[in-house]
Amino acid sequence: METIEVRICSGTTCFVMGSSFLNELYDLIPQKYGDKVIVKPSLCLGQCSSDDKHSKAPYVKVDGEVISSATIEKVLLAIEKKVGENE
Repeated sequence: METIEVRICSGTTCFVMGSSFLNELYDLIPQKYGDKVIVKPSLCLGQCSSDDKHSKAPYVKVDGEVISSATIEKVLLAIEKKVGENE
């Protein structure tokens, strides 16, 4: 099974819009998935430039798939989907 990469944007807009609340993922994901999933911070995922109003921040990428208005629940669901695809 390939490792699933989760990147959490910590750029200014995402941080202000709530990415700091996603930091819980750094503890949750390794406990739940072990070495199947790796979580990495990202200074910027470059998504705000494609969203004129910045209303969909914070952003997270799960294996390249962009999750807008990211929440812990949304990210965990996306990971579950990817884990299921890789099994």
